[in-house]
Amino acid sequence: MNCRSLAGAVIQALDRNSCLRLLEDSSAVSHLAQTHAQVVVCGYKNDISTITKLIHKLCDFKAVAYARALFLSVPKPDLFLFNVLIRGSSNCGSPLSSVSLFTYLRNNTYLRPDNFTYAFTVSASSGIPDEKFGILLHAQAVVDGYGSDLFVGSSLVDFYFTFSKVEMAQKVFDRMLEKDTVLWNTMISGLVKNCCYEDSIAVFAKMAAGSGVRLDPTSVSSVLPAAAELQLLNIGLGIQCLSVKLGLSSHVHVLTGLISLYSKCGDMKTSKALFENIIRPDLISYNAMISGYTTNADSESSLRLFKELLGLGFQVNSSTIVGLIPVFYPFGHLLLTCGIHGFCVKSGIISNPAVSTALTTAYSRLNEIESARLLFNESKEKTLASWNAMISGYTKNGLTEKAISLFQDMQVSKMDPNPVTVTSILSACAQIGSLSLGKWVYDMIRRKGFLSNLYVLTALIDMYTKCGSIEDARKLFDDAPEKNVVTWNTMISGYGLHGHGQEAIDLFDEMMKSNIVPSAVTFLSVLYACSHAGLVDEGQKIFHSMVHDFGFEPLSEHYACMVDILGRAGKLEKALEFIQTMTVEPSPPVWGALLGACMIHKNTRLAQLASEKLFNLDPENVGYRVLLSNILSVDKKYAQAASVRQVVKQRNLVKTPGATLLEIGDIPYVFTAGDHSHPQKEAIYALLEKLSGKILEAGYKPETMTALHDVEEEEKELIMRIHSEKLAITFGLIQTNPGIEIRIFKNLRVCLDCHSWTKFVSKITERVIVVRDANRFHHFRDGACSCGDYW
Repeated sequence: MNCRSLAGAVIQALDRNSCLRLLEDSSAVSHLAQTHAQVVVCGYKNDISTITKLIHKLCDFKAVAYARALFLSVPKPDLFLFNVLIRGSSNCGSPLSSVSLFTYLRNNTYLRPDNFTYAFTVSASSGIPDEKFGILLHAQAVVDGYGSDLFVGSSLVDFYFTFSKVEMAQKVFDRMLEKDTVLWNTMISGLVKNCCYEDSIAVFAKMAAGSGVRLDPTSVSSVLPAAAELQLLNIGLGIQCLSVKLGLSSHVHVLTGLISLYSKCGDMKTSKALFENIIRPDLISYNAMISGYTTNADSESSLRLFKELLGLGFQVNSSTIVGLIPVFYPFGHLLLTCGIHGFCVKSGIISNPAVSTALTTAYSRLNEIESARLLFNESKEKTLASWNAMISGYTKNGLTEKAISLFQDMQVSKMDPNPVTVTSILSACAQIGSLSLGKWVYDMIRRKGFLSNLYVLTALIDMYTKCGSIEDARKLFDDAPEKNVVTWNTMISGYGLHGHGQEAIDLFDEMMKSNIVPSAVTFLSVLYACSHAGLVDEGQKIFHSMVHDFGFEPLSEHYACMVDILGRAGKLEKALEFIQTMTVEPSPPVWGALLGACMIHKNTRLAQLASEKLFNLDPENVGYRVLLSNILSVDKKYAQAASVRQVVKQRNLVKTPGATLLEIGDIPYVFTAGDHSHPQKEAIYALLEKLSGKILEAGYKPETMTALHDVEEEEKELIMRIHSEKLAITFGLIQTNPGIEIRIFKNLRVCLDCHSWTKFVSKITERVIVVRDANRFHHFRDGACSCGDYW
């Protein structure tokens, strides 16, 4: 017998079970192709079990096109085969193929989907940018009677979390009559992925306490990141104790989660001990340690561990590189960031979206915004995280217009925002005071169902306070189902910004009664509110309580607030004594607060003392020199004032030009001092002249003391008259109907004359005029300002 005949005899001898074993043992697509040929020769090409096994294996090797072609050759595929290919297509990154298979199954066969069909197709729809597919599948599953199925329920919960629809995920979870470990774990991990850390811990606690469901290593490792992100070490310790009790503490994923927990809580000693307890640390464990060192500003140790990892022959992945990039403490590490960038380009890992996003973030925080944008532009795959990183980078660098423009580009690209995106955009709205855009974002938040996200809600409160709508902010605050310390701080700070000192103190007292532990920012916010409302005794009591009752070591900002409180109240000598008793070296904000108080109370002697300190500590700050010059001018020490201004010119120090923003509807208008570029300039200056005459009759006297001393009094009045805020308010009066509130935003502190001018204009026009300057809000009504002339 020749070789061909012998091979034929062997093939003929293969039975169905032998074919199935060959399929099981295949280790490559080429092996499967050879076995497929034998299946055909042996007459099993229409055997549904054999073909199903072959398609399953093909999907395991990502040969989904081959699998689909083979599927189409089957005359009568059964439901199990449909399910195998639906799941396989999804796992191979072809979610639309899975959904189209499901549609074909429903519309062109006698078969009906079962719970596995729905579960696999819903999972596939999580990978499609448009959420409507999953929502329609949910509706069909309910109609077909699978709405309460555990398998389908877990997939639906995961789907809704993928699209940040936390409320819908919660509703599906709550309506499940029966819950297993997988469903609980899906809920916990989904909440963590959507930054709902407190909720995640609460669900885990409920699962552990009385659900009757067994916890597994995934349950523990899923919740540990929530405790880590919140830096709740005590809760993390409780989870660790529970894992020991249940015999889960030695599991590598649990140990890795604990490493991350202790790292983010600043305890690298314990993290290192846990790492050393792992007999054979895997790549994930190494990644957790590298990230831990980087997070704790120990780039030297993270680099050492990275080199050790390479020396052991590990193939590093995107998580390794992301952990190595100094995202949290990038300052002073530009060369390191560039070096990591070069390694990523050389190794080809730069194409990974997580890596490019982390580098974009690091560059943004290093103020290398052009490098960040170049990297963003070159990224072939722009994920939601990469859009968020770039938008956040622009926002944090004060480039709000670019942040908003990029957000608009993101929407054009059909990329749906998530809570992180809208938080950044709300911050941009707050920076520029764009209430109309902020309200538009608020509407989008309600449509997307993001209002339940505590971070989004807090950002909304912040936006409303900084855009002048303190009442809207308080309504959101009062309606919030839960509040963390940041939410309380934001509302207290908002009251301070608007000069409502007593309201800030009342809210602080309410916070204490709510058993919310105050932070250093809490005390800073309430002290700031006291300083802008003249609440000296209250401010001193709060400062004393912060140090002696709560054990906080005051920061420079706390000291500056106390100097401001004393100084604004005219207690300048007491303020100086306070500075001299400080336990740390006074910083520029401390001396700056004293200098500002000297301007209010015209104390030239202390002003010169404070300015000498400031010129040594911050010689390039032009604002301090301008302020000293104004103080000297008020005291009629014109020669000395001119000398200070001469230094500014000699050093080429540039004072930030004044600019004022006014929104009419959703259209922004920006004015500068002496602006003649506006199309309606003639009408603006005509009304300005008319207003000036009327307010002079009403008792207004121009404040010209700080204007240039070497010009005539009449010219001084003209200089003061064309300040940007006056032009903006005048235009607002032209463009809006009587009785409509006018709201403007100035980039610098409002001057004494403009403050007085606006009071009189509010009286004669019977308008409410809201002015936000660089320091605070002023609400002018009927000739008076909310600050009580105390700013």
